[in-house]
Amino acid sequence: RFPIVIQKEIFMKKILVLSQRIPYPPNKGDKIRLFHILRHLRKDFQVYLGSLIDDPADKQYVGDLQAQCEDSHFASIDRHKAKITCLRGLLTGEPLSYVFFRDAGLARWTQRVLDDVRPDAALIFSSNMAPYMLGRAPRPHRVVMDFVDVDSEKWRAYAETVGWSKRWIFVREAARVRDWETRIARATDASVFVSEDEAALFRRLVPDCADRVHAVSNGVDVDFFDPAKAHAPPFEADHGPTFVFTGAMDYWPNVDAAVWFAETMMPDIARQLPGAQFVVVGANPAPTVRALAERPDVHVTGRVPDVRPYLAHATAVVAPMRIARGIQNKVLEGMAMAKPVVVTQEALEGIDADPTTEVALAADHDSFADLVLDVVRSGRGAALGEAARRRVAEAYSWAAHTAKFDPLLT
Repeated sequence: RFPIVIQKEIFMKKILVLSQRIPYPPNKGDKIRLFHILRHLRKDFQVYLGSLIDDPADKQYVGDLQAQCEDSHFASIDRHKAKITCLRGLLTGEPLSYVFFRDAGLARWTQRVLDDVRPDAALIFSSNMAPYMLGRAPRPHRVVMDFVDVDSEKWRAYAETVGWSKRWIFVREAARVRDWETRIARATDASVFVSEDEAALFRRLVPDCADRVHAVSNGVDVDFFDPAKAHAPPFEADHGPTFVFTGAMDYWPNVDAAVWFAETMMPDIARQLPGAQFVVVGANPAPTVRALAERPDVHVTGRVPDVRPYLAHATAVVAPMRIARGIQNKVLEGMAMAKPVVVTQEALEGIDADPTTEVALAADHDSFADLVLDVVRSGRGAALGEAARRRVAEAYSWAAHTAKFDPLLT
């Protein structure tokens, strides 16, 4: 008798994953989500990953992802050039954001994988990537669309915050994206959103697909964001309370939040809390964000290798979002680091946390600064942080949430 050696890979299914942004390093919302989804998928699938790179700093991580995939293709996008070429969508009737993320090389690679590999399933991450897949043959047995957020609503919200010269383009984008969202939902086997609120909204918008709309929440790595780990202070020693805001600082909702807090709230907070400072932590700060650093009580870091030191030494984490869709990872990470997190209603969407004992929820936008002051003066920040940490440890495990993709893909 001879021993029979069976390689697990022979029986593993194959999955094609298309992503608008390289999912490494996991340092911003969409990259964090897909990073953990991929880590879960690799347990049962051979992964074929097609992804775009819109930040030159991310090219150095291609090798890390290639080692984890059966095959992969990474296409670089020049953001400045793409902002011009995407205007052709005005002639074709397409959403400008979809044209922005178009690459001929990635389209050819996708077709080659479909022809030669015949993947069992496909996961499309962000609706901008759907044109790479829809209408192509041969079709995988299961095609799942992870919208994450209802992007058409995001564009509609943008239109309400800008001047008339830009408003028409955002209104147009909202309408075009809405049409595509409906088309995508009808052409795929499942539509996934990051929160039940987003899923419920989409069911109302596309009622004929309601039974195929699902919510799969984000999680947080509580072992990585561990308040027990020591981090050297990233701030100067001589200062008062420090309020930290994290996020990709070229993303309009984050830009709006940082500018709003710095310009309308920090002057009053600094008067009442001498030495108080606001620290904006995140890559690619927009010009309006960089300009905030001219204020004596505001610091803009740009890209940092690790956000944890800033969170660890913050007096409080603030999330003054006025425009938001889905789940804010910045809130979950602040909670995981056992910090008091002050939020607007928009920032708390999709997060199941008590608004008085696990986070501090402002009743409205006008009361946000008063709540920040109250958290510091009342001394309840430590209790808020401890309760927040317990909450995310119990309810926001990545493993529990990413497993919800299994029945959708198989």
